[in-house]
Amino acid sequence: MKALTYHGKEDIRCDHVDDPRIEHARDAIIKVTSCAICGSDLHIYDGFMPEMHTGDIIGHEAMGEVVEVGPEAGDLKVGDRVVVPFTISCGECFFCKRGFFSACERSNRDQDKARKLWGNTPAGLFGYSHLLGGYAGGQAEYLRVPYADVGPIKVPGGMSDDQALFLSDIFPTGYMGAEFCDIKRGDTIAIWGCGPVGQMAIRSAFLLGAERVIAIDTVPERLELARAGGAETLDFLEVDIYDEIMAKTNNRGADACIDAVGTEAAGNSSFMAMVDRVKQATFMGTDRPHVLRQAIHCCRSFGTVSVIGVYAGLLDKIPFGSAFNRGITFRMGQTPVQRYLPKLLQHIEEGEFDPSFVITHRGKLEDGPELYRQFRDKQDGCVKVVLNP
Repeated sequence: MKALTYHGKEDIRCDHVDDPRIEHARDAIIKVTSCAICGSDLHIYDGFMPEMHTGDIIGHEAMGEVVEVGPEAGDLKVGDRVVVPFTISCGECFFCKRGFFSACERSNRDQDKARKLWGNTPAGLFGYSHLLGGYAGGQAEYLRVPYADVGPIKVPGGMSDDQALFLSDIFPTGYMGAEFCDIKRGDTIAIWGCGPVGQMAIRSAFLLGAERVIAIDTVPERLELARAGGAETLDFLEVDIYDEIMAKTNNRGADACIDAVGTEAAGNSSFMAMVDRVKQATFMGTDRPHVLRQAIHCCRSFGTVSVIGVYAGLLDKIPFGSAFNRGITFRMGQTPVQRYLPKLLQHIEEGEFDPSFVITHRGKLEDGPELYRQFRDKQDGCVKVVLNP
């Protein structure tokens, strides 16, 4: 089959690889009909994700048609259309039973490596390094789905791939980021990053009752899309974000702040943003936490900072004294997608939310390497790429 594979920094290729096969009784094989390039895939593309091996199949947003099932794959049957959560979860361990599927104790086949870096292990993820199980990803013609009796959700007959695909990751992630904010009537939510996850967070914040959303980015197409979703927008290259948010909130700060950027924050020309880049380039630091610092400073006392942008390692110069002295709550994590799927599927079915609004570019797997570059470089108005194998 054809698949997008990793061959080093900025080197993604469309290769011919072996078809997946059933390896466990709870497995299923799907023929991928739609998959997407995620912002966190760019951390792989840019060389920031450790333990990527040459030839690894990448991608963790996928859906398709079931073509083969193991004898213990639940009620899945050949011909079912399903969306596959990016979190691989057994459904039986301590965390899965509590709904924290992204902390599954069984699915990460590389637990020892994860513990050395993070102290403990999250769940395995599709197409996202040998820190997280080394599973083949979904930017391919076929995908093996472990624990298929727990993960995939069946797609209703009248729902298009475009409507359903983002249930795999970015819709639940954006929704979780907004839910973490414990939104009350009249709240103002500030969101850094107007990429696909940020766009989902903007609309989810309104869905959950926010009165105002302030969205921060610098890419014109993303800011325009944020405004279309009802947000007020700020260009971080044009204004001082802290000053603007204080001015818009009676000098109190936003009720909650969402970091939908993560490790590759561009920042501006400030001294600390430049220091972040130097440290990362010289291997003195792993992440650029400019947005997280700013979100802490812009959050009101006893507010919440919600972190849904991916961080991989160590952060430098975090204003923890500010957070402590002002009673800020932090909530963060990889999304336990399975926890959110029934509710979010219902929002789509009832016409309350259509995630397909973020799609700007389409292609085949063969177009993947060039579309990765366009997405990373924000060229041609690229906000979200969908591939149809």
